[in-house]
Amino acid sequence: MRYEVERKFLVAHAGWRERAVSRHRLTDGLVGEFAGGKVRVRLDEERAWLTVKGRRDGLSRPEFEYEIPQEEAEAMLRLVCETCLIEKTRYCVPHDGLVWTVDEYGGSLAGMVLAEIELEHEAQAILLPDWLGREVTADARFRQSTLLRLAREAGRPVTLTEVIAAQL
Repeated sequence: MRYEVERKFLVAHAGWRERAVSRHRLTDGLVGEFAGGKVRVRLDEERAWLTVKGRRDGLSRPEFEYEIPQEEAEAMLRLVCETCLIEKTRYCVPHDGLVWTVDEYGGSLAGMVLAEIELEHEAQAILLPDWLGREVTADARFRQSTLLRLAREAGRPVTLTEVIAAQL
């Protein structure tokens, strides 16, 4: 069983762009949520997969991932996740021996930019890039399910200011 150990940050400025080495367009669909966990389907230009994430304990949580046929992912996104879709472009940005992912959201979250780093263990020391802003790992307002709910309630893309002001 694999454990995902990850930290999430706001992005302070676009200095990461010149350092990005790749990008992928992703569509995520929330299949369901349960007891602090979720089931998600994801589709990119080349493959599709189903991911089950368990309840977070600190920075860690169990993660199960299974590659699935692209046609089945497209059907799930269309038939099961129609109001719970996230569109984003994911950039890979090397820094100090690690690869950060910077997600630039589109659709109902257009304008939102968040960075994440996956770690080997919770105590792993990292050097933060200068383009990072505040850490939001433990902030429920920046979970994708919360961002989607806020956008649905607003009936339009939500701004970073609105997310920060949200009362959960």
